[in-house]
Amino acid sequence: MIRLENISKTYQTDKVETMALRDINLHVKKGEFVSIMGPSGCGKSTLLNLIGLLDRPGQGKIAVDGKEMKVWRDKELASFRNRTFGFIFQSFHLINDLRVIDNVELPLLYRSSSAKERRRLAEEALAKVGLSARIDHYPNQLSGGQQQRVAIARAMVGRPGVLLADEPTGNLDSHMGAEVMDIMLKLNHEGTTVVMVTHDEQQAKQGGRIVRVFDGQLVA
Repeated sequence: MIRLENISKTYQTDKVETMALRDINLHVKKGEFVSIMGPSGCGKSTLLNLIGLLDRPGQGKIAVDGKEMKVWRDKELASFRNRTFGFIFQSFHLINDLRVIDNVELPLLYRSSSAKERRRLAEEALAKVGLSARIDHYPNQLSGGQQQRVAIARAMVGRPGVLLADEPTGNLDSHMGAEVMDIMLKLNHEGTTVVMVTHDEQQAKQGGRIVRVFDGQLVA
């Protein structure tokens, strides 16, 4: 489903050139749960951003469902990304001035969905994460675990085939983190492909495969 071939990524500043990733070859199959692990600064988040088409590689090829990334214009790429991927981050990135239901609807604003359809899909997504009673609350009225569940609902509202999670439990206690993992595992069992960056070995082992990154390279 997702294939990275000979991927390298370099970041250039005025004085320093940093090789973030080097010669990455990775194939994520449809329906997999892949956990990406490695020390801080090793390139995990850069790799996840490339998988999710949020960034372009310096060298190499990225293909999703057989479609190669580099042949698309930015507008086409953004549309494909919106339909294909849902994103969850360590910091929940909710908009505090918007109600929960409005936060969840946000990805659908970039589609031709009607207001009624957006509301229906957002309510369904919130029901899946157990927050139907909180749709009119604001993010600052929720616990950290509840905010992350809202973020998961937002990520899945457009029914993407792939869920990308960057340290999704990093700001949560163990109980809330377990709840978030349970939701992602359930989505995976229902057919969603999940790629997760994590420092937590126990959580990583709950997925189907662990990919380890060290100094910008995949290691056994």
